[in-house]
Amino acid sequence: MPLVNEIVAMQEELTRWRRDIHAHPELGFEEARTAAFVANKLQEFGLQVHQKIGKTGVVGVLKVGNETRSLGLRADMDALPIHERNSFEHRSQTDGVMHACGHDGHTTMLLAAAKYLSETQNFRGQVNFIFQPAEEGIGGARAMIEDGLFNQFPCDMLLAMHNAPRMEVGTFAAIPGIRTAAGAFFDITVTGKGAHGAFPDQGVDPVLVASELVVAAQSIISRNMRPTQTAALSITQIHAGDAYNVIPGAAKLSGTVRTLDHKSMQKIERRLNELVSGICMAHGASGEVDFRVNFHPVNNDQNVTEIAANVCSDLVGSDKVVREGPASTGSEDFSFMSEVVPSCYINVGNGADSHSLHNHDYDFNDEATVYGASFFARVVESQLPIER
Repeated sequence: MPLVNEIVAMQEELTRWRRDIHAHPELGFEEARTAAFVANKLQEFGLQVHQKIGKTGVVGVLKVGNETRSLGLRADMDALPIHERNSFEHRSQTDGVMHACGHDGHTTMLLAAAKYLSETQNFRGQVNFIFQPAEEGIGGARAMIEDGLFNQFPCDMLLAMHNAPRMEVGTFAAIPGIRTAAGAFFDITVTGKGAHGAFPDQGVDPVLVASELVVAAQSIISRNMRPTQTAALSITQIHAGDAYNVIPGAAKLSGTVRTLDHKSMQKIERRLNELVSGICMAHGASGEVDFRVNFHPVNNDQNVTEIAANVCSDLVGSDKVVREGPASTGSEDFSFMSEVVPSCYINVGNGADSHSLHNHDYDFNDEATVYGASFFARVVESQLPIER
């Protein structure tokens, strides 16, 4: 079962779709143009199209025959608040927003599979093509689920895919168990007492307190977690003051936490609150922590993953399919869907020389499109066969 010839023949058309989406990126829950592009294509292919599922989400339904089995395929549509540094023709036309995670490619791969399956109809059952908004930490999966996604479009199994930089094009990874980490974002507000920079004794310096917290927070991972536990805590933002000679009245720290289980996440949240309270008190300041768990771990179902891995092997050969390996500390909003439906989240290679995700030089590799689209198509044909 090699790549789908009909999809390979669409390569030039798929590249145009993908680059159009890339040039017009939209942030989470703002994907109006992207959702319209997707909806128009699905209608053109003859699918039933349902819009505004989870604000800007789109679901296309393709049903062949009277069989009751159903399968869900999911792609994400949103971009990131990053200024693109690339200079190619299809670079972002929206300043400060870019497709730095390949969601433009994911959307294109799923559209390609929808077109192929609508034309061949070489299956029996229902396929739900789920185009999710707001994957990047603002709750698109939950919004779709709360809007009745799986009540309205039930799925016996669900599959999703993400491109993987540093993996060769034409390779896949389909691994059971925990695959991505739970993820939290946090903001710490330190309130001190403003003063003249020349007279620090007359104030309570929140910048000093915040600096101490940056260092102290790292002790949570190194001294409160077992060495064998996988966890990460990163302070990614520091904001304070706007003058050279003024000690500000407040400072703000922001960052992220990643763990592979809920208990570890709860422990880190508790210790972070304790450190903020104690260090602020020691300096005569006050502190407030806003800690938000935005992702759960993705847990690949054993049986669905075996199915996915076998389809990948049929497409590219077993030697190009990774079936075991450690979980990533990256996070994925698909986790909430995987808690409802038996699921598998796989990776498709984006090229050994690909820039990393969330990088202002990143671009999805158009050569990978036919591999991802072929996977989506073949998994439908194998799991919803004409003859059982």
